[in-house]
Amino acid sequence: MQRMDATTCLKSLLLAISQYRNSRSATNASQLKTQIDDLSGVKCGRLLVSGQVLPSECLSGLVELVGDPNTCPALTGTIISLLAQLAAADNERREALHSRYNLTGTLASVIHCNSATPREPVVLQCLQVLQKLTYSMRIPHCTPYMDELIAFLIQHVQSPNEDITMPCLGVLANLCRSNLFVQTHVKSLSHVKAFYRTLINFLAHSSLTVVVFALSILASLTLNEGVGEKLFHAKNIHQTFQLIFNIIVNGDGTLTCKYAVDLLVDLLKNPKIADYLTRYEHFSLCLSQVLGLLQGKDPDSAAMVLELLVALCSVPGLRRQLCQTVLRAQGPRLQALAKKEGRGQWVEPDPGLALLQWASLPLDGPEACYLQALSLFAELFEEVTVSVPSGSAQAFLDLLLPVLLGLLQGPSIPLSELQLKKHCVRAARVMDLLLVLSSDDAMKMQVSQQLSSQLCVLQVELLLSSSHMDMGFSCPATSSDLSQVGAEVILKVLQLMSRLKQLVRDMETSFYRILQDQRMVTPLSLALASDHREHVQTALRILLEAAPLPDFPAVILGECIAANNAYRHREMELSMQSPPNLGRSLAPLTAHPPTSSQSIHNLIEKLQSSMELQEQVKDVRVSEIMDVYEQKICALASKEGRLQDLLEAKALALSQADRLIAQYRCQRAQAEAEARKLASLLKEAERRKEELQGELSTQMLEAERAKADIQQLLQHNTRLQAESQEHQSLKGSYNELLHRYNECERMLKELQAAHISLNKQTDTLRKQNESLKVHQDRLLTQLAEQEEQIKGLDSGLQERRAEILDLQQELKRQDEHSRERETERKDMEDTIDMLRKDLSKTELAKKDASIKASSLELQKSQLEAKLQKKEEELSKHTQMIAMIHSLSSGKLKNETVNLSL
Repeated sequence: MQRMDATTCLKSLLLAISQYRNSRSATNASQLKTQIDDLSGVKCGRLLVSGQVLPSECLSGLVELVGDPNTCPALTGTIISLLAQLAAADNERREALHSRYNLTGTLASVIHCNSATPREPVVLQCLQVLQKLTYSMRIPHCTPYMDELIAFLIQHVQSPNEDITMPCLGVLANLCRSNLFVQTHVKSLSHVKAFYRTLINFLAHSSLTVVVFALSILASLTLNEGVGEKLFHAKNIHQTFQLIFNIIVNGDGTLTCKYAVDLLVDLLKNPKIADYLTRYEHFSLCLSQVLGLLQGKDPDSAAMVLELLVALCSVPGLRRQLCQTVLRAQGPRLQALAKKEGRGQWVEPDPGLALLQWASLPLDGPEACYLQALSLFAELFEEVTVSVPSGSAQAFLDLLLPVLLGLLQGPSIPLSELQLKKHCVRAARVMDLLLVLSSDDAMKMQVSQQLSSQLCVLQVELLLSSSHMDMGFSCPATSSDLSQVGAEVILKVLQLMSRLKQLVRDMETSFYRILQDQRMVTPLSLALASDHREHVQTALRILLEAAPLPDFPAVILGECIAANNAYRHREMELSMQSPPNLGRSLAPLTAHPPTSSQSIHNLIEKLQSSMELQEQVKDVRVSEIMDVYEQKICALASKEGRLQDLLEAKALALSQADRLIAQYRCQRAQAEAEARKLASLLKEAERRKEELQGELSTQMLEAERAKADIQQLLQHNTRLQAESQEHQSLKGSYNELLHRYNECERMLKELQAAHISLNKQTDTLRKQNESLKVHQDRLLTQLAEQEEQIKGLDSGLQERRAEILDLQQELKRQDEHSRERETERKDMEDTIDMLRKDLSKTELAKKDASIKASSLELQKSQLEAKLQKKEEELSKHTQMIAMIHSLSSGKLKNETVNLSL
């Protein structure tokens, strides 16, 4: 009934939009406003963005009216209020509003058209919707009027009206976050430094929301630059951490807490800031306060806290500390909890137990909460397998496993497509957690004790029997989100069964039986053609185990993969042939006709019932009737195949038509926006032309006055030229004098350097003279000693000569008596020979003494020459050197006489 009411409201709304387009009267505007109010009361937000034809027509018409400047302002405000309700929903609806209907560009054009009057209510409404629409959404820079929107936001950030300042900061924070094109555009502005100063001044604002917005923008723009290095320095980062945690714990609103969480998540992506947080002294206290927020029953706050905790797990040190805080051993406390859970009571505050309760929410509960809780459990138990001993988490695992296995239980009633998708997404997170647990031996044993093969088989059977997985082998598999998620869950269940097949009863048999099911070709083909490497690797591992099985449908799998490749190739060709589209095409209407297997089963049941009725009658024509029915069945099957092909062709044509319609609407909206922009430019050009004409007349008068001024300037120029020539001559003389002055100064420096060097040489010569005096005295002493030795040798020589004469005379006397004293003569001859030898030795000694005397005399002459040179250089010591020379010359004369003797 509600669907019928929503459809009726949409039809009435489309009619009212058409009437208002044809005639923009007050009556039609009032009627359209009434239809919009009625639609706001009906809960059909998901239907509006479902992509169906009727809701798409309505939304396109409303967005077109918002972008039309001729629309009534009151009606524009009502439409924007409806769009604000849609933009406040989940990311899927915001993505649809931006991509399919170009709502971001439309609102930006409205703000641009009303930029001269920023205090208008429509501008504030557009900013508020843009803040909701762009949150956690990466808006491409090619969106129409994006540059104008950024300029408007930066201009009005400093507005004294805080009602417009805060949404401007929020929209700018959303646009700058994780958007390199917008960041580059803002950094390239000429007044970006002034904008930085304004944001830094906002850090002292009284509103925490403004502070968080300013910090978020600064982190997006300057985190890896010089300004960011100073702003997020080690000295300041602790204050920033304290501010963010205070906002998260004691925030004044959900919006402020969301942006504070996003800011901390963005900061953690920087390794340096993440390291600062690991060394933050108050982190343990802040972590316990943040975990305390999980005790409340507010899903939005819990979702923010869980998102922050998952982000903290990206830092190894923080994940280890978080794991020790959440999964610490509880002992008897967990046993008391098990009893309380049996009575359905809310247990006493504890972070691990609070996480467990958020993870065990029903399927229709807040999806972000239980998905983030399961992801956090996966991160924590992965840390357990890496660093923390598994024994500390086994007590908690006894509570967690029943909850996880309960989440995998099949529903008692058939699920809709949306509910089935939610179930698949949650089952995928649960399987990720179970796979992490099965990677540790101790926890793997715990999982195998509580997991049954029937649960895995029921989970796979639920997904394989759904219409999105039970597809014929002749048609290619669609790439819808539900099919992809279902295939992912099936493969993860099989991966878990492969790990536990030796530990769980009947698990190995069930595992190989599922692998030989022909329906497995769909998830395997989807995983093998996936863009995620993990899915491809999982599919390949399962394929390696399934390939040796005798009944594995390898041929059908190959045909399915080939059909998928051909289908994608065909889609690529169609997309290349069609003109480029600014937005995404509308989703085609889908119909699911009964499959051939269902019709064949129905006919077989009818035949069996008719044969049971005729068991008593033996009819020989039953075989002929069976042949006829078989022919009819074959004909129906071939006819159904042709109808299926026709339906696919119709669906493809409808999809292409929807794409062309959406393209036409986008081009039409863009053309109208460009026309409005050209009209405003034309008006601006005409106004500028009139201004230039007035300026031209004034410039003509100024030109006449300028001619007279030029004549005076020429006369003044001639005088200046004469003065310039005189100045040049004076400048030449000045340069000459300056050159002479430089030369004199250089010569003075050289003479000073020479004077200093001569003084040094004088000191050196004085020292050498003193050393030479000492050496001369030593040589004179040696010379006197040598003279005394020579005199002693001369006296000894004279005595020997006298003795020789005496001996010769005695020899003569003895010769006379030689005959008588023959014996004596021989003795004397021997004596004479000995004396001769002594005489020769004495002469040799005399020669040596004379040689030494001559060398000493030569040294003395050399010293005298040196002393003469020193006398010429040192006039002060001339007389003293002359006295030494005279004394030495007198001694030389005596020595010469002695030597001659």
